[in-house]
Amino acid sequence: MTDFRCAAASRERGDALAGTASTVRSYLLVEHAGPWGVDVLRDARLPYGLGVHLREVAGRHRVRVLLIRRPGRRAGDAGVHVFACRAAGPESWTETVVLDELNDLRDLDLAPLGAGRSLGLEPHTPPLLAVCTHGRHDACCAELGRPAALALADGPHADEVWETSHVGGDRFAGNLVVLPRGLYYGGLDAAAALAVADATAAGEVLLDHFRGRSDLPMGAQAADSALRRELGLTGLDDVLARSVRVDGEVTTARFDVAGHGAREVVVRRVPGETAHRLTCSARRDNPVPRHEVVEVRPA
Repeated sequence: MTDFRCAAASRERGDALAGTASTVRSYLLVEHAGPWGVDVLRDARLPYGLGVHLREVAGRHRVRVLLIRRPGRRAGDAGVHVFACRAAGPESWTETVVLDELNDLRDLDLAPLGAGRSLGLEPHTPPLLAVCTHGRHDACCAELGRPAALALADGPHADEVWETSHVGGDRFAGNLVVLPRGLYYGGLDAAAALAVADATAAGEVLLDHFRGRSDLPMGAQAADSALRRELGLTGLDDVLARSVRVDGEVTTARFDVAGHGAREVVVRRVPGETAHRLTCSARRDNPVPRHEVVEVRPA
């Protein structure tokens, strides 16, 4: 089974991308060239005790810590680049600082970030393009993510491109997250990654590879994607979530839709009928759930 690749199996099954983004609102990106190991806060060569500290503090404040590096592990500028990102639709923001050393992270208070408030760092305006290349976590992320990251590094948006540790959804590799908006894309090759970068620069969403917005529950992500596809809307703020209600497997989301007023979308999570290996290292099979749009109605 060593030749098994979860991304290839997922593409062959035709797994739906919509509604599969990890649900995260607050991110802390920390530059670390690697190696990262399987679990970055446990296995990466961080200063003694720092991984444990970050895991405890970030977990308490619901902040997702990602390790980042420049594509190809090329040397970056001096110091440790750190980005704090908050995914909140049009109110999303990124702040940054360059630390002298990794241990200076201990002085960073993550409580405001977890609550959606500024850390008082330097504002950072351009979107970040974070490509998962975490091969020790899943082989597909390295095999499919690295070519995408290298292609972006040779393009016009190279300054905003970073390789990142595990972001979720290995079977959708290559994966890319646009921050601070928390836009997840999957199934990317080099050409598709460049298309995502161009769409991002134009203030648009590339629907063909769109997994969802990380600041919404998965059912609402699927509803957002369904509305965009039905109405042909690609602008970042063409579909704005106003309320989300989750009742068991059913999600009801209300959106303000550009040119179409308010819409309410009802989505049902449908469990998969057959179990499959969902990651390259999975030790057991699991069903592949999907989201089914039940109704779209004026709100």
